[in-house]
Amino acid sequence: MRPALALLVLPALAVHATVAQAAEVKGTSRIVAVTVYPQGAELVRIGKVRLERGDHVILFTDLPARAVHGSIRVEGRATGRLEIGSVDSRRVFVPRTDAAVAATERKRVEDAIEKLRDERAVLQAAADAAEAQKTLVNNLAQLPTRPAPANAAPAPQPGWGQLFGIIGQRFAEAQKAVLDAQVKMRDVDRQIKDLEGKLASLAPAQEERTEVKVFVNAGAALEADISIRYQVGGASWVPFYDARLSTGTRAQAPKLQLVRRASIQQRTGEPWDNVALALSTARPGAGSAAPELYPVTIDYEPDTPPPQPRAAPPVASAPRSLTREAPGGRVAAAEKEEQRAKAPEAVAAQEARAQVETQAFQAVYAIAGRVSVPDTGEAKRVQIDEAQLDPALMVRTVPKRDQKAYLYAKLTMARGTPILPGQVSLFRDATFVGSGRLPLLAPGEEHELGFGVDDSVRVRHTVAEEKRAETGIITSSKTDTRSYRITVKNLHERAIPVTVIDQIPVSQNADIKIELLGKSAPTKRDLDDKRGVLAWEMEVKPDEEKVVEFGYRVTWPAAKRITYGQGS
Repeated sequence: MRPALALLVLPALAVHATVAQAAEVKGTSRIVAVTVYPQGAELVRIGKVRLERGDHVILFTDLPARAVHGSIRVEGRATGRLEIGSVDSRRVFVPRTDAAVAATERKRVEDAIEKLRDERAVLQAAADAAEAQKTLVNNLAQLPTRPAPANAAPAPQPGWGQLFGIIGQRFAEAQKAVLDAQVKMRDVDRQIKDLEGKLASLAPAQEERTEVKVFVNAGAALEADISIRYQVGGASWVPFYDARLSTGTRAQAPKLQLVRRASIQQRTGEPWDNVALALSTARPGAGSAAPELYPVTIDYEPDTPPPQPRAAPPVASAPRSLTREAPGGRVAAAEKEEQRAKAPEAVAAQEARAQVETQAFQAVYAIAGRVSVPDTGEAKRVQIDEAQLDPALMVRTVPKRDQKAYLYAKLTMARGTPILPGQVSLFRDATFVGSGRLPLLAPGEEHELGFGVDDSVRVRHTVAEEKRAETGIITSSKTDTRSYRITVKNLHERAIPVTVIDQIPVSQNADIKIELLGKSAPTKRDLDDKRGVLAWEMEVKPDEEKVVEFGYRVTWPAAKRITYGQGS
């Protein structure tokens, strides 16, 4: 094909000028590229056509019925001058692409059924003939019992034993022929039923598709590649991750490999075979503008009118409702409820890696190679990219609830595209330790991931003191004093940061006083904005044991009773 010329891009449903004597050219197209969004997808089809000089209408009927009409765009490249005048689209019923194959298969099945029915007719005839033989033999067997005529001459008597033997043999042969025919007919009936079921399951001859008409004018005989771009629903992709932590040694720093993957599903009405696949973080259906606010007014509540006297209803009248609605009131209320229900809510061996295109407001991941995604809803998993991170290892323990230490890796996200929310599979030194979830993380943002129990850090939590007392002479008060002792021992070959988390109660009343006690002052209070939650951060050397001693005293008026509850 000679150097191509770019063509005008026009939307579908444009009003086209009347094209006199336009020749209709049927085109076929195939999917060459797909961009999948968190909800929906955009597809690109290419159709090759040959055109003579003059006006033409290029007709494509191979787009799926679910194509969004307002999203259809057409452009092209040709070996000569080609102008696109307008584009129309509509839904039509067309013969299935496999209609010829289906028709051939139907004919084959119908012929097989007809042959089996003929075979059954032959078997039925054989069974009927055998039944007739049985009747004849039975009649012959009754001859010796019939009385001879009165004036008949004496007849020679045959050998009855031999005759009965022949009759019995013939009867048995006829009976066997009947049974054999019945067995074969049952087998034929079974085959006919199976084939009739297969015939019923064959697809109908037509299916619903989207028809696209492209009105063009060719300046000369030429070849053209017509590109059709459109959006469909029924497709989506979600990210998921592998976090593979290598804890390292005393001489080797820990490493973390974060592998980003995607799971793609589609039920768009057609398979995507051997296409260039891209994943976009854009959301075309999420709305284009922020919602509006309208004035909210405040006024005095209107005075309630005095109740009006009501006449007693007649005794003989049927009971009626005392409340009346304005004409159409119920209908209007029902319509409002229906509109409210329908209203949309205001508003994602070495593996090949995707090419990442970062734009101002979205990211696009071009998946390496060609990809096929079936139209069955089955998940297709691909790798997007991977990042090598330098984690800072630490241990966190909440011994009040669980006297175990848990290993955490503190990560700083790599530069590039954000980490989208998704499930993460956690591996520690090549061993799967569980699953978690990553939130939305911007490049350069920090996040901590838990990697399971660290058996090389021993934690013990004990109650050192519990005491209740009453104090005061003029105004007495009660106290509740509790003290705790927490020990942390590091059995690693290297020092490791440890965070011990515990808590003291929080007062909900000014008369209830709470005092923090103990030798070990916490490094953080109200951790993560949770009232009363304390944290002690320390670095524990190999074989070292550190102790946290703390407690609290609660004081309240003696005339009152207090309760401990779970707050927020």
